[in-house]
Amino acid sequence: MVDVREKKMDNPTFKSDTVLSDVHLYCPNKRHLMVRLNAVGQPVFLSYFKLLWNTEDLASEKHVREATTEREHQYRSGDELCDKDRNNLKTERELNSEGVEALLDDDGDLEVVRRPRSASDLEAEDLLRDRVYPVVLMKGKEDAFEDEQQECTCSDVVKIEHTMATPLEDVGKQVWRAAFLLADYILFKRDTFRCCSVLELGGGTGITSIIMATVAKRVYCTDVGEDLLAMCEQNVVLNKHLMEPGGGEVKVKELDWLKDEFCTDPEAPYSWSEEEIADLHNHCTVIMAADVFYDDDLTDALFRMLYRITHNLRNSCTVYLALEKRLNFTLRHMDVTCEAYSHFRNTLSDLENLQDRKIKYTVEPVKLDFCQFLVYERIEQL
Repeated sequence: MVDVREKKMDNPTFKSDTVLSDVHLYCPNKRHLMVRLNAVGQPVFLSYFKLLWNTEDLASEKHVREATTEREHQYRSGDELCDKDRNNLKTERELNSEGVEALLDDDGDLEVVRRPRSASDLEAEDLLRDRVYPVVLMKGKEDAFEDEQQECTCSDVVKIEHTMATPLEDVGKQVWRAAFLLADYILFKRDTFRCCSVLELGGGTGITSIIMATVAKRVYCTDVGEDLLAMCEQNVVLNKHLMEPGGGEVKVKELDWLKDEFCTDPEAPYSWSEEEIADLHNHCTVIMAADVFYDDDLTDALFRMLYRITHNLRNSCTVYLALEKRLNFTLRHMDVTCEAYSHFRNTLSDLENLQDRKIKYTVEPVKLDFCQFLVYERIEQL
């Protein structure tokens, strides 16, 4: 017989001071130049992300991946070994068949026989990543940034200032994978969003709002924190060349989910004017958010904000939510779980089942079989 009683214990918690997005780990050929320090002393990087606008670019990327895979297979199987390598292998086999002892060098050390290297190996390496050359930045010299300025005029490059390895409260300053996924969907469904008025919640660096503004009429990109919003506004300026052809614009505004009202203080940076609030309520038909579901309290606050905003909209609205399910081992469950995602799904279900005579919400999952227009790893957890 065992007497089981509830006993309060200190739950061991493992914390990390910083959080790092792994988006850049999958872009080994990209350069990320540190351009400045922000207001809180964090290094700010400038990264370039290529847009694959047409099918030729998509086919080219697919061809490179297929060629790399094929050559890696041949590399493992040894189907393309040159004659010299084959002769070396033949000689080695003959020596082994004669019972020759292990080869030693002049000092008596064991001489390790390594697998011959063929020309195909070098070709495969060239396909995997570009050669990287150091860039020396000289004080007072502007020619070091010449190639960057030339790249700025391209219509297929998104330039984003961001930080890396931030505290949890500053994760909006990084670039996250779900933002790329939502951007892909926007580019795939251009006609759906053409000339729309859009609100983004938790816009972060602004990359999704910038892509949306290539087809939409007006995008209100919202978040909190003056330093983050300043970075977002800088990214909007850097990418005006993408939005100008379609006449789209991005307005960077503050929107705190923990507050009931819009910030309308004219002296506060990134505040709302009465005209902008009226424009949002009268014309907004699309709301979007990417990778903002990582804290249960913030998730609850976002859905409360979503409820308040949609009740004040004149027209029906579609909300697009993109996120990555992050699996973690927890001591509470003694298993690999995704608690933030589970809480998101439960809250979403509550919204769908809400009994409200004024408004009704329906939820529909989106299949991820649409084209990929940005180079990143589209994993199963998206």
